Amino acid sequence: MAESTFLDASELVLNMGPQHPSTHGVLRVILKLDGEKVLGTECVIGYLHRGVEKIGENRTYVQFAPYVDRMDYVSAVSNGLGYCLAVEKLLSATAPPRAEVTRVILTEFNRISSHLLWLGTHAIDMGATTPLFYTFREREEILKIFENYCGARLTTHAFRIGSLQYELYDGFEEQVRAFCATFDQHVDEYEELLTHNRIWVGRLKGVGVLSAADCKEYGVTGPVLRAAGVRWDLRKAMPYSGYDRFDFDIPIGENGDSYDRYLVRMAEMRQSLRIIRQAVEAIPLGPIMAKVPKVIKPPAGEVYVSTEAPKGELGYFIVSDGTVNPYRVRVRPPSFVNLQALDRMVRGALVADIVAIIGTIDIVLGEVDR
Repeated sequence: MAESTFLDASELVLNMGPQHPSTHGVLRVILKLDGEKVLGTECVIGYLHRGVEKIGENRTYVQFAPYVDRMDYVSAVSNGLGYCLAVEKLLSATAPPRAEVTRVILTEFNRISSHLLWLGTHAIDMGATTPLFYTFREREEILKIFENYCGARLTTHAFRIGSLQYELYDGFEEQVRAFCATFDQHVDEYEELLTHNRIWVGRLKGVGVLSAADCKEYGVTGPVLRAAGVRWDLRKAMPYSGYDRFDFDIPIGENGDSYDRYLVRMAEMRQSLRIIRQAVEAIPLGPIMAKVPKVIKPPAGEVYVSTEAPKGELGYFIVSDGTVNPYRVRVRPPSFVNLQALDRMVRGALVADIVAIIGTIDIVLGEVDR
């Protein structure tokens, strides 16, 4: 028997999705409503399930590397870095300094690119069309760098186990510096459009609040966690790929609402730019390939390696039985874990707020479903 609610009417159960606009992929959200007020939600996932982890157990370590690019398909470079670091740990190998610095540059470009896509599409969700054209203008310049480097723009396969995919092309440093010279001013443009815009603030401030305690309870990471005031970033907490050599800050929020999540991502783009500026002036000479065997066959054992992807902690758990194929592959995707907190965030909100909240979690269903 349904619970009696507003004006003695029964609660309304409504499906939202699984269509791509607003839910940012094929996500189905079952809403329990009292008029416009949300009483609870249930997320139904799996529409984009491809069995990526099981595929990994039936491919060699090298063959599986391009598959991870297709999970969070707007953060392909970050996906590839985490996987390569996990296999390298199994092999007790470390990429050479030239490869490490280049990995940092490309990964931070990927973080900016991911945040730009998030900002433009989230603005569309909120009814603002202009920011999409602004953000895609700068994102295009990043994709040009990726395309010049390895021929791909979206599912960018930039790294190999123990190395880079290719040596840097002529003019790479100049193209990176040219982007860095103007990007700060472009972020200022985005902020001028949105940060103090009354409609933007009204739609986001105080909406979808998730406290630091709730974040820890649900295992939430990335900008959603930092917006709640928790200064946790794996690049600082457990540095990898030489991040400890670069000077940058961890932006945090105060209230854990949708507006703070927006501010944190804006600040993160500036910090990524700061890292890239330092790294491009510190690319050493030398080889790009570590000493790894031509046939990758790690010794028996298991390893878990996590990196700070644009959406949060991306972890790879790999079990080796000493053959050319992984015995087990499991991925800890930030979108999947962060999405668990949606029900806590939307209770008591309005139907229109659900779109804002899903947007500021920043999920990609390819990563949620895998």
